[in-house]
Amino acid sequence: MDLLERSYVYGSSPLPSQISATRYHVYLFGGSISKSLSPLLHSILFRANSAPWTFSLIETTDGAIFQNQLNDKYCIGTTITMPNKVTFRSLLDDLTEEARVIGAVNTSFVRLDEHGKRKHIGTNTDCVGIRDSILYRMPQATITAKGRPSMVIGGGGAARSAIFALWKWFGSTEIYIANRIKSEVDALIEFFKSTAPEIRLQHLTTVEAAVASGTPYLVIGTIPNNFPREPGEVLCRQICDTILHKGNKGIVLDMCYLPSPVTWLYTSGKDNGWTVISGTEVLVRVCIAQQILWLEKNANEQGVEKAMSAIKKVVSQDQTGPKASKI
Repeated sequence: MDLLERSYVYGSSPLPSQISATRYHVYLFGGSISKSLSPLLHSILFRANSAPWTFSLIETTDGAIFQNQLNDKYCIGTTITMPNKVTFRSLLDDLTEEARVIGAVNTSFVRLDEHGKRKHIGTNTDCVGIRDSILYRMPQATITAKGRPSMVIGGGGAARSAIFALWKWFGSTEIYIANRIKSEVDALIEFFKSTAPEIRLQHLTTVEAAVASGTPYLVIGTIPNNFPREPGEVLCRQICDTILHKGNKGIVLDMCYLPSPVTWLYTSGKDNGWTVISGTEVLVRVCIAQQILWLEKNANEQGVEKAMSAIKKVVSQDQTGPKASKI
């Protein structure tokens, strides 16, 4: 069942027969979002689908402001970013499987119940963006990856989305975790014991453990592209180096894309013979998944190409922004 079809489990479409007939609004809620690339990407994708809709930023962590905006009958959905991904979950009417298992929402969309009442459904399209980026580059990855271990670098919210994608769609038998802070990994493992106990997670804590491990087919980076200085950062880099030098290579995807999508992980993966996918590709796929839920139609391919081109241009020119960023 595809993304759009599954959304109708939560209710029927709220849209008129002609989406251009009503000027709907989508909002981004977050704590520090002035430099977000989402408005650029969504405006391109809306235009490509002939939807005269608006995408606006609301810089807040106040749940009351969020709920008030949901009550606007022209609000057709939201994007939810840090630090609201966990706290805003309870303010929505229902959650998809992705949102429940990952424990965070980054998107809401509207469906109608049997009485025609609007329901705001929370989901997580970060994991969908990861999946679709991999499948676009390697369509047979669900078959090739099945039965092989995978690896996630990091222990935060983006790592949760990566773990879900690897488990749900790529059939990873075991998922290795490399991270600078052990307590973050311990918390991650405990969390998934409660939401998806069948996921097998192994924290790689030494270079020797990395040497003894199998070669993951999929490696997903979810940490900033900072030079390692602290002992935990240095060890994490050494473990990653060990994995990337193994044979029987697969795909490396790095979700970090600022100030440049050509990160250490991207470059090292490429130099060691892995197929590499940049964070800009994932960000566009995340936005496409959101658009499908809001517009209830597939993305216009010309719009996708324009969005990919636009984000590459912006990222390549912006060398004065934050040191690093994740989706």
